[in-house]
Amino acid sequence: MIRWVWAFLDRPAARFDECVTFWSTITGTEPSARRGEDGQFLTLLPDPALFAAAGIKMQSVTGLGGVHLDFDVEDIPSAVRFALDLGAELVANHPGYAVLRSPSGQLFCFTPAGPAKSHPAPAHTAPDGTLSRLDQVCLDIGASDHSTESRFWTTLTGWDHTQGTRPEFSRLRPKEPLPVQFLLQHLGDDRPTTAHIDLASSDIEATATWHESLGATIIDRQPHWIVMNDPAAAYYCVTARDPHSATT
Repeated sequence: MIRWVWAFLDRPAARFDECVTFWSTITGTEPSARRGEDGQFLTLLPDPALFAAAGIKMQSVTGLGGVHLDFDVEDIPSAVRFALDLGAELVANHPGYAVLRSPSGQLFCFTPAGPAKSHPAPAHTAPDGTLSRLDQVCLDIGASDHSTESRFWTTLTGWDHTQGTRPEFSRLRPKEPLPVQFLLQHLGDDRPTTAHIDLASSDIEATATWHESLGATIIDRQPHWIVMNDPAAAYYCVTARDPHSATT
């Protein structure tokens, strides 16, 4: 059903230009022309020489913003009915796309599938030679909602669900190369599901230092990942996963 998936970065209007510069720099992409009634949308485009398809979009919003997901599908009404049967809530039905909310609160959209996409963009090389890649969306799920929410996303996507190396993590991997996979995180407290971005990096300390030079802030260090805030204080993680093997 799902032909392509987009990581959609929603960032506050007051910091949007700064965030576009930051995210396009760290992903090695170029912002497209803006679109939408208020010029609120854009796509981060890979280098044309890579012959790779884009997988990241951005939206200027009121409020704090966050991360949502867009799924390209062949038949939006059928996809909506399927999601509703699984427990999703329809938020808005716009001409050409639908906005929904997962059972415990994560926003996502069904959007029309266009021509077949090529492969996702490869890892980007930082000025010091470090490789990194935006390849994963982490769904942060409250304790009491974890079973329901995990079942929802597994059934909705039809992807392979496997246990992670730590008990609080499991993964949803697409059966064919797509721009992002999902990490499902079992939180210790109860709250609505939200999402954040994970980047795979060949050297998390070097990547974090580079991001700091571009306006990011380090929030926490763990042995295998570093938690950071982007210029709009939206948190994301730099992880020690192999950027070459992402989304395969």
